[in-house]
Parts: sequence; C-alpha cells; structure tokens
Amino acid sequence: MDIVMRLGAENPAVIFSKNSCCISHAINMLIRSFGANPTIYELDELPNGDQIEKALLALGCDPSVPAVFIGKKFIGGSNEIMSLNVKGKLRPLLMKANAIWI
Repeated sequence: MDIVMRLGAENPAVIFSKNSCCISHAINMLIRSFGANPTIYELDELPNGDQIEKALLALGCDPSVPAVFIGKKFIGGSNEIMSLNVKGKLRPLLMKANAIWI
C-alpha cells in the first residue's frame, strides 16, 4: 500500500486507471473538464500494475479502478467522484489541492 500512497501524493490529482475501463476514462474526462491535468497510472501498462491493484483493493477501492487521489488524499472511486461532482464539491476540492486555478 505504500507505493499507492506515495504515487497518490506525487501530484495534486492522481488517477489509477486501466485502458480497458470506460468508467476510468469518464472520470479522467470529468476531472479534466475542470481544467485539471491529473497524473494517470494505467495499471495494465505498468510492470507492477498487479501489485498496485492489490494495494488499491486493500485500501477499499472495489473495483480497483478508477481510484482517485486529490490533494495527496485518497478520495475514492467513481461513485465518490460523481457524488462530489453532483453536490458541487469536486471543483472546490480540486482548487484546494491546487489542481486547478480559477
């Protein structure tokens, strides 16, 4: 789990994803629509992707992707991100993390 927490803290917005996951793509596009440029880790392209996926599951992200970190903090998966967006709380969270400026 240390590697996931370290990678998640490297940038203001980080998404763990898989190329084959359409929900991961949708979450990526949603976060980008606010002007953020998240770091994307495609687990199916990383040599240690299986290890990272197991760590995400241990962190409570089920399914394992998408898994989103904002402001060095694990936010959750697609349900949490969509809920924050619907409540109008995603943009302020991205702003507080310095992932976007307005």
